This record gives sequence, C-alpha cells and structure tokens, in this order.
Amino acid sequence: MIVGLTGGIGSGKTTVAKLFSNYANVAIYIADVEAKKLINSSTSIKQQITKLFGANAYKNNILDRKYIGQLVFNSKAKLQALNKIVHPAVKEHFVNFVQSNQNKDYILYESAILFESNSIEKLDFIISVYVDLEERIERVMVRDSVEKKEVLARINNQWKEDKILLLSNYLIINSSIENTKDQVRKIHNILTKKALHFL
Repeated sequence: MIVGLTGGIGSGKTTVAKLFSNYANVAIYIADVEAKKLINSSTSIKQQITKLFGANAYKNNILDRKYIGQLVFNSKAKLQALNKIVHPAVKEHFVNFVQSNQNKDYILYESAILFESNSIEKLDFIISVYVDLEERIERVMVRDSVEKKEVLARINNQWKEDKILLLSNYLIINSSIENTKDQVRKIHNILTKKALHFL
C-alpha cells in the first residue's frame, strides 16, 4: 500500500514524515531528498541539466540550487523543462524502493509536488499537511534566508491549497508538535488496519 504525503511549502511535511518514521512497519521515501541525490550523482541528469541551463548549473559537481532556483521560479517553462528531466528518474528510483520494501505495511511517499508531478495515479491514499499561509511564508523566509517575494513565487508554482485538500483522504493540521504527533498516530493506526486489505 502506497500513501502520499504532501502540503504547501513550509507546511512541515518533512517533520510529519519523521513522525511516521517512528513506526517500524512504515518505509519513508522523501522525493525531494532522493531527487537531490540523483541530480548530483546521475551523469545523464547532469548532462541534460547543463544543456538546459548552461555551464553555471553545477559548481564542483554539485547543482547550484540558488542559481537554478532564480531561473525556474520565475519561468514556468524552465521549471517544467527541469521537471521533465528529474521526475522520470525519481519515479524509476521509487519503483525500486517499493520493490525492496514489500515487507512493510505501507510506504509513505513524501513530495511537495505530488499532484503536479502526476504521482497520484499510483497512490492508494493521500495525506495533506496544512498550516496557515502567513505562517508558512514566515517559516520559509527564516529557513531559507529569502525574501517574501521569493517565497510567494515558489508558492505560486504549486497547486492551490484548497484544491489539494479536496483531493486528500486525510488532513494533518500542523499547529503544534504534540497535536501533530497525535494526528499522525491516529492516521497511522487507520492505515495499518487498511493495509491488511491490500495483502
């Protein structure tokens, strides 16, 4: 059984994924982390990205995320071109991850762009993490040392939150860590029971 975990930038998806990782019967796949690894290790991806963005795309064999970020967050066409390179590689990597974690009750696939990348077709359930927009903006500004306009540019490249929430099976309101832990525990118990029907 495969469960998607998503939410807007700054909503705390990674924190929620870590809470799920406390349960031994769950395998966690953080798409953004794996994508970063592939971007910096795959010769094919490196060649395609360099061809698309030029020689400045990589510094010392590591993707210059700030440079690329400035280019893609102000151009949907460039962002889509980058996604066309990275998404298929991540999907293939995830297929192998699923095969090697067949012993788990369910696999949690965490991705900020779960809907945008058409990942939902292979998911049995979807969990969304919600935080008030102003709080999300503040969190990202502090976390990434960026200005508000840059955070808003990133948010505008993601699906609207109300659309995501309507398509989700479960909602986690990430207001306080104790409250979030309690919601994770309840959803985990439900999913563990549901996993029995997928055997």
